[in-house]
Amino acid sequence: MDIEEKLKQLISGDVNSSQEIREKYSHDASMFELKPQLVVAPKDAQDVKAIVKLIASQKQQNQNLSLTVRSAGTDMSGAAINDSIILDFTKYFTNINEVSTELAHAQPGVYYRDFEKATLEKGVIMPSYPASRDLCTIGGMVANNAGGEKSLKYGKTEEFVEELSVVLADGNQYTVKALNKDELEKKMAQNDFEGRLYKDIFTLIDSNYDQIKAAKPGVSKDSTGYHLWNVWDQETGVFDMTRLITGSQGTLGIITDIKLRLVPAPKHTGTLVIFLRSLDDLGQLIVDVMKHKPSSFEGFDNYTLMLSFRLFIYFYKTLGWPQTLSLVFQLIPDALKLLRGIPKMVLLVEFEGESEDDTAKQVHELRQALSGYNHQALFEEDETEAKSRKFWIMRRESFNLLRNKVHDKHTAPFMDDLVVPPAVIPDFLPAIRAVIKKYKLLATIAGHFGDGNFHIIPLMNIENLDEKAKLEPAMREINTLVLKYKGSLSGEHNDGMIRGPWLEDMYGPEVFAYFKQVKHIFDPDNIFNPHKKTDSDWDYSMEHLRDHF
Repeated sequence: MDIEEKLKQLISGDVNSSQEIREKYSHDASMFELKPQLVVAPKDAQDVKAIVKLIASQKQQNQNLSLTVRSAGTDMSGAAINDSIILDFTKYFTNINEVSTELAHAQPGVYYRDFEKATLEKGVIMPSYPASRDLCTIGGMVANNAGGEKSLKYGKTEEFVEELSVVLADGNQYTVKALNKDELEKKMAQNDFEGRLYKDIFTLIDSNYDQIKAAKPGVSKDSTGYHLWNVWDQETGVFDMTRLITGSQGTLGIITDIKLRLVPAPKHTGTLVIFLRSLDDLGQLIVDVMKHKPSSFEGFDNYTLMLSFRLFIYFYKTLGWPQTLSLVFQLIPDALKLLRGIPKMVLLVEFEGESEDDTAKQVHELRQALSGYNHQALFEEDETEAKSRKFWIMRRESFNLLRNKVHDKHTAPFMDDLVVPPAVIPDFLPAIRAVIKKYKLLATIAGHFGDGNFHIIPLMNIENLDEKAKLEPAMREINTLVLKYKGSLSGEHNDGMIRGPWLEDMYGPEVFAYFKQVKHIFDPDNIFNPHKKTDSDWDYSMEHLRDHF
């Protein structure tokens, strides 16, 4: 009996091997393609446990068997695809169990847009949502350690994970949360898989404590490697395994349930919109803006702006027709204003406050402080975000618009998530622009400028061998620059198949070896999401570039 038939007899969920479904699940938002043999929609945690135990029992006979969890498929690093078995969590793992003013308890297949509606009813939010907030799930956010426009103030998803239910490599489900020293000692004393796992991870971190702590990237956002430096704190005596599983991209186990901490939703927001005519002083302007401590600081370039103007009508899928038409009419004054010259960059600086007057004051004070840039910028003050909403939509939808509406070239996210300390931006950005120019890349730039986190997405025909040949040398030069300026290769999008092969360059052989040990401790038979993060290989990734879009 083959694996498909065994699964059909074993679980309550769905098992599908049709050509249509395999093709559908062979892509995520990355530039890679891996066609699965099966797509399985487990109905509950019991199904997941049974699946893991079956695959573990069959692994010796078939080394190619593996499991990759997928929710919305918005991953840009290739982490949501697999050539063996995909587990689709968006069909059955969709319950929002409980929401209070402090915590939310939900399953990983819940779309963030639905999750946010439930939390806003309580006047709270989980603020680490990414730009794909209308498309992604909370499981994907945890798996990638997502961040976004609010991370400048609130931090990333790892800061909000209180508790996880995880099925590990032995096929059992465990509760993972922060432990004090006594609780940790009890865990390590267990003579079972869980006890050995806690003991081995603790020993790894405690024995190499100073080196691991020193390896933490010196930036405000990071989604690379395994965050060993955040797991064990000798001073507080807190051991928190959620910090390791969050951001692990399903390579250590399968998350089946999530509890998240929430924060009060902002009462009022106001935005200063900056239309920047020249990028020459962008780095210094970012430094000047950050002195005013905004809650969000986003931006996107002229190509994205003009594409958004031209295709704004397509936003009806997100907004509905009434709101879309209303925003189209709001765009007319801005379009007329921009006849004076298309800006090179649109920057959105947001403040939060207790009242409209409070936000209006913060917006105006920043506008006055930036008066020295009047010769190269236009400013629009919006104390309520009503006028600036259209630009926020453009920023949030920028990648989706490029991916779906540009037909002669395709998004090639391989240098798409750089992050450096904001202080080095004046030197870093010109160097990055020089590399883009050297390789004759048409690249859009958007991102979270307050964090120094840039999403640089080339539009390429990677089916063309000359274009494909640019990927490795361009990425190598970009990565060298990022590391020269003490940055991280990924602030939000994680490693997957695209940045995993460069982890050793970023962290060095010793720390990278610790990451490899983590993977082996959790998943000795490599059941969970192979070819990602520490198990990735550049040649393998390049062999699985999409040949059509």
